[in-house]
Amino acid sequence: MWMYLGLLAALFLGLHNLCKKHAVQGNEVFPVLFGTIFSGFLFLLPLYFGSLFYEKQLINMQLYIAEIPWKTHGFILIKSAIMASSWILAYQALKHLPITIVTPIRSAGPFFTFIGAILIYQEKPNFLQWIGFFLIIFSVLLYSRIGKKEGINFKRNKWIFAIIGATFLGASSGLYDKFLIQSLELNPQTLQFWFSFYTALILLVILSITWFPFSNKRKAFKFRWTIIAVGVLLVAADFFYFKALQDPDALIMLLSAIKRSQILIAVVIGGLVFKEQNKRKKLVPLAGILIGVGLILYS
Repeated sequence: MWMYLGLLAALFLGLHNLCKKHAVQGNEVFPVLFGTIFSGFLFLLPLYFGSLFYEKQLINMQLYIAEIPWKTHGFILIKSAIMASSWILAYQALKHLPITIVTPIRSAGPFFTFIGAILIYQEKPNFLQWIGFFLIIFSVLLYSRIGKKEGINFKRNKWIFAIIGATFLGASSGLYDKFLIQSLELNPQTLQFWFSFYTALILLVILSITWFPFSNKRKAFKFRWTIIAVGVLLVAADFFYFKALQDPDALIMLLSAIKRSQILIAVVIGGLVFKEQNKRKKLVPLAGILIGVGLILYS
């Protein structure tokens, strides 16, 4: 069952990435990012108040936001700091790079998760899983060659390093999620609500320094409906992902790989919507990534 929940998470993540590309075009990254996180927080807010006044009903619906000790709040704050850093880097990169380059690089995230799962959680991969992961990495390298044809030098372009950093931090957060869900026994909606709350606070501090004091930046900001859509779609994706992690048999390295199937939406549909270059050539490494993911699932 947890694999199907992972596929649902991938579906919503793919749609989330398309909306995110539209939301950041011609906009400052920080206010867009804050808008998406705050939208997700507002989406979850009724569950919080419902948990206060209609506890039994929310528990029966498996949507109850539980009370947690301050120590657990501290653990969630750490996750918020990790993901805020990852998203800031990713949004900046997405603003300056084609989605068909950004998304496949982020698909290397399962490789970092894979190594962490072996070292931290002692998850044991088999031969096909090794082949699948190395095929994903090789396919990402093929994308770098295609990226140069779009004027993107992977050795000198700072946005490439930004998206690599975002990928590493995102993978670290994925490993941390298993600790939060399985060791601390947090339910998905409780983790999502407080994570959104603390992340919004972090971004609000950043905005108070980099955006609010400058009237020209505020006037240049363009609100788009996709800002709200990104927040809601991310909540949906994380909900199914955390639900999958609640299964004690769930392997974080396989879940991370399953989530990469989102690139089919981002590369194929995104390439058509945003009319980016070299779409046909990008289908070759795309196929390599999908085969790699398929080998992991088959194994």
